[in-house]
Amino acid sequence: MATNNKKYQFHDFLPLIAENLGGDGLIDEMCKGFQLLMDRDKGLITFDSLKKNSSILGLHDLSDADLLSILREGDLDGDDALSQMEFCVLMFRLSPGLMEQSEFFLEQALQQEFDDF
Repeated sequence: MATNNKKYQFHDFLPLIAENLGGDGLIDEMCKGFQLLMDRDKGLITFDSLKKNSSILGLHDLSDADLLSILREGDLDGDDALSQMEFCVLMFRLSPGLMEQSEFFLEQALQQEFDDF
């Protein structure tokens, strides 16, 4: 029995997008990504819509198990689908660089508040 040992290389472009577009621009781009992947009738990303539309984003090599893993990772309410909010939260969680930037921006904002006090 052959095993599938594919390794996917992940390039984290979200910090670059955030740097170039700002926070509002980043959220806008994430919402556009959600729109690309969602089931138009349900307004959610389902397994079927993710499988059908993931090739648009170059994810055509992902197995069904990989796609289910993505859904499970982001599904906070247990409905086996991703809402726009769940999708955006998942994108933030999966971006180590963006999480580091978020901490940096939070520290800067807190320092500014402290300095203004």
